[in-house]
Amino acid sequence: MAAAARSTDRPGALDITRKLAEICGPPFARFAGPADEVAGRTARWVAVPGGPHAAAEVLRLAAAHELTVVPRGAGTKIDWGAAPGQVDILLDTGRLAGVWHEPQAAAVAEIGAGTPLRAVQAALGRTGRRLPVDAPSPGATLGGVLAADEAGPLRHRHGSPCAQLVGVRYLDADGELVSVGESGTARLGRAAPAGAFDIGGGALTGGGPLGGGSLGGGPLRGGSLGGGESAVRGGPLGGGSSAGGAPAGGGPPVGAGGDAVLGRGELPGLDVARLLCGSQGGLGVLVSATMRVQALPAGRLWVSRPVWTPLEVHDLVRAVLAAGVEPAAVELDLPVPVSLPRRRIPASHPSVAGRPDHPAVTGRPAAGSLVVLLEGGPADVTERAQRLTAVLGAEAVVNHHAPEWWGRYPFAPGDTALRIEVPINDLHAAVYALRDAAGTPVPVRGSAGIGAVHAALPGALPPARVASILTAVRSVLIARQGRCVVVAAPAPVRHAVDLWGELPALPRLRSAKAHLDPHHRLAPGRLPGGL
Repeated sequence: MAAAARSTDRPGALDITRKLAEICGPPFARFAGPADEVAGRTARWVAVPGGPHAAAEVLRLAAAHELTVVPRGAGTKIDWGAAPGQVDILLDTGRLAGVWHEPQAAAVAEIGAGTPLRAVQAALGRTGRRLPVDAPSPGATLGGVLAADEAGPLRHRHGSPCAQLVGVRYLDADGELVSVGESGTARLGRAAPAGAFDIGGGALTGGGPLGGGSLGGGPLRGGSLGGGESAVRGGPLGGGSSAGGAPAGGGPPVGAGGDAVLGRGELPGLDVARLLCGSQGGLGVLVSATMRVQALPAGRLWVSRPVWTPLEVHDLVRAVLAAGVEPAAVELDLPVPVSLPRRRIPASHPSVAGRPDHPAVTGRPAAGSLVVLLEGGPADVTERAQRLTAVLGAEAVVNHHAPEWWGRYPFAPGDTALRIEVPINDLHAAVYALRDAAGTPVPVRGSAGIGAVHAALPGALPPARVASILTAVRSVLIARQGRCVVVAAPAPVRHAVDLWGELPALPRLRSAKAHLDPHHRLAPGRLPGGL
């Protein structure tokens, strides 16, 4: 904070503040405070522009004074990933909010980047629709979810948030407002032509620079930064591969080209729109996104079954996917086992009434859970639930509500949060490798149906110990086309370890950054390789 205060005392700092106030309005421009940090790096100013043109003016001001800009939504993932090298202006998108172009029968809706996802769902719900996106971060904005490509349980059937994207409006590093895809607002900026960002002989198509998620989901095929898969689902981390080598949810086979994945002929510039997914604001500032929407399902049921070992999970997931019940989500929760009581308690005892699977009754450690969500018409969902319970056995239970842990991460603030993505046939091997490397059971939770889970290591572990765990786990995953990345970590760990591991697509990421932000003014250092 002291360093940030000194920086605002430099000649010209008050002039910058005055100009930001002229652009955004006096209440919406100020010197940064202690809470205005990005992964521990304190900003100098905070600007909250009231619309796309004001945001563009902020970027033009930054360019004129050689200042860096980092976008911020609700700040739910502001501590994820690498710290930027410098944060001059923290551009808050909170006033770039709203839901537009949404007649009741529309299959798409344009949504402001600063709109909280909960508000989006509430607005769409009034007309019986929803956005099939359920990012776990409470209070997250749509722009933040897309910038991290952060996905929740529904990604199993519907893909990542980037897969729901049909168009965006964004600001480039020079403050130019660009419309691509099906935004319907090209008059507000210059439209980007199809194929405009084919760089170095290969299209930079995909969910942003790291295909498995930049700082939570993102941009280049073949890399993941933890938090959601990218739009390009053909790489080893594109949302997890099924047993047959194709990503769950009907995506193209592993290794499919970007044109096939993105359908380049369908919507001009959509490859550019999806390139921004997962880029953490490092390639452009999202202003709005046009997303696919769908009717709210009339029926929802959760079928759960206790599980005890990763190998058991492996067998059950294969059985679920082979049962033809069309799950909307297949989620796993493997908590750290609790100590068993010294003596067992009869099932009739009041303290365990109605809990026949309680460890004190069974004599086994507390179970994890495999839970399958079924959606559709009420009668159809009920019939599929009956078929699924027959597959899962007598211990399966059908519920009308999600379990408490559903759609939540297993890590807490201060933990070292990991994301593992691997073909589903090898998910159990990845979890065993993590346990072996850590020397103890580690809580694991996530989308077992696509091989994408999160895990938590204690924040008190020394950086050297975390580094050794990462090395051991990655050595197991590399032969299985998997990846383990650090989503978030205490500062000593974040500065000492390799957050991403091997990134084959890093050269293409460099090309994208050089093309879209050649002066490295947008979130410098947030992307891999210090980009």
